[in-house]
Amino acid sequence: MTRPLLEAVNLAKHYPVKSPLGFKTGAVRAVDGVSFSIPEGGIYGLAGESGSGKSTIARMIMGLTTPTSGALLLGGRDIAGQAGRRAYRSKVQMVFQNPGSSLNPRRSIGQSIAVPLSGLSRRARAARIDELLGMVQLPASYARRYPHELSGGQRQRVAIARALACAPRLLVLDEPTSALDVSVQAKIIDLLTELGRELNLTFLFISHDLSLMRNFAEEVGVLYLGKLVETGPTAEVFARPRHAYTRLLLASVPVISDEEAALRPQVPLIDGEMPTAEQLIAMEQR
Repeated sequence: MTRPLLEAVNLAKHYPVKSPLGFKTGAVRAVDGVSFSIPEGGIYGLAGESGSGKSTIARMIMGLTTPTSGALLLGGRDIAGQAGRRAYRSKVQMVFQNPGSSLNPRRSIGQSIAVPLSGLSRRARAARIDELLGMVQLPASYARRYPHELSGGQRQRVAIARALACAPRLLVLDEPTSALDVSVQAKIIDLLTELGRELNLTFLFISHDLSLMRNFAEEVGVLYLGKLVETGPTAEVFARPRHAYTRLLLASVPVISDEEAALRPQVPLIDGEMPTAEQLIAMEQR
């Protein structure tokens, strides 16, 4: 059995809510007791709508915020205390939702990719940039271009190349295709699949788009209000969803044939929006 590369163990992140006078009145449980693991070379998908806690988990993995309780293990070692170190950052990289805002408009593509390569000589750095552009199926000449000269899909390929520059073991993909056209989304997913196979990468794929997750992730976890309400092999979760919220998410995915529609679980529609922090606290105090 392949050992886990990343493990989340009873992971929690609570944010205090204060009154106008500054007194603590409660806490929002953005992430509440979440546990999952991703084997080396595996692809785990975290699904859920906005406010479910997906991006908070990503921020904890990247060391951008500290867990309230629980643990995150990389290769069996707790990341607490090492998330800010260069050695850790070389193992874990992130691809963000909007490549337009994650790339510096004043830097050429080559300069952006070169940021993690400062320890190399100029010649070695140029060769590595050409290699990385080739990995994401872009011509080497793109190193001299600027972000505004590229399409959205091309910019996301550059963001992936930059994330690969220091040869990470884990890529955290935070809604990496949601800002792209549907036809481009599929090409990016195909590229990530190919890179994962060639480089033995491990992926945490965060998305609200279950149709993409179905074709990419090997296992999937469904988050609702900070809790992992369902997890398992992707094919099994899609074929036999156990939790009502999972069935609701699946029912919202567009279908392209009557046969596919007939196989979909039928669930009643739910009106309304995600509760606010104050509403959550009020519900807990009842």
